[in-house]
Amino acid sequence: MRILITNDDGINAPGLKVLETIATEIAGPEGEVWTVAPAFEQSGVGHCISYTRPMMMAELAPRRFAAEGTPADCVLAGLGEVMEERPDLILSGVNRGNNAAENALYSGTLGGAMEGALQGLPAIALSQFLGPRTQDLDDMFEASAAWGVRVVKALIDSAPWQETADYRLFYNVNFPPVPAAEVKGIRAATQGWRPDTFFGTEPTTSPHGRRYIWVKGGPQHKPTAPGTDAAANLEGYVSVTPMRCDLTAHDALADLERALA
Repeated sequence: MRILITNDDGINAPGLKVLETIATEIAGPEGEVWTVAPAFEQSGVGHCISYTRPMMMAELAPRRFAAEGTPADCVLAGLGEVMEERPDLILSGVNRGNNAAENALYSGTLGGAMEGALQGLPAIALSQFLGPRTQDLDDMFEASAAWGVRVVKALIDSAPWQETADYRLFYNVNFPPVPAAEVKGIRAATQGWRPDTFFGTEPTTSPHGRRYIWVKGGPQHKPTAPGTDAAANLEGYVSVTPMRCDLTAHDALADLERALA
């Protein structure tokens, strides 16, 4: 199997090393793992592409490249410039922090997987939920390292992929914020919603007197509704959410048609 991997935390991120190990086992001894990841952290860029500026690339080692761009850029570069043949699978992550609930809408990790799906390829985003139970571990990615291969293999072997759909499926995987030994299993889940958790801004003043603002997130450990991603994670389960890039609210179409008639 030929696998292309990327992330949004940058080429030197520890989560990417975890993903490299997962991908190497999935690819097998005769397979190939190609890495094209951002040269610098790109958290929160979503599905952004560098449409108005070029990007530099550097080959760091065989099949390992750093790109001065976003995760979606990296997927495009991998497919268009780096790889001689198209991959069989695209993996994005393992992100430092969860991409459950509303975080999924901002995530560069998911942006990489989205671009893979838009290019007609199977794609999976993987993220490690962090919290009080992980902060004292020797490896905060312990749960994803222990369960990553199992989850990816299950999706490759058994999950629906809808290859012929206009907007094909991709998968959002979040590993729970617990030690590996305490992971209870894997659950299919919908995207959740954290009540009263929003991104906002915080002003600050530089030593030179200039005013700046920081963008900051909200509490991450508020429970979401039963059956949703963050709820499953906080209960100790790996959540797997099927997604697609079609943003149409299909359930609202009939009401809209009546309103516009």
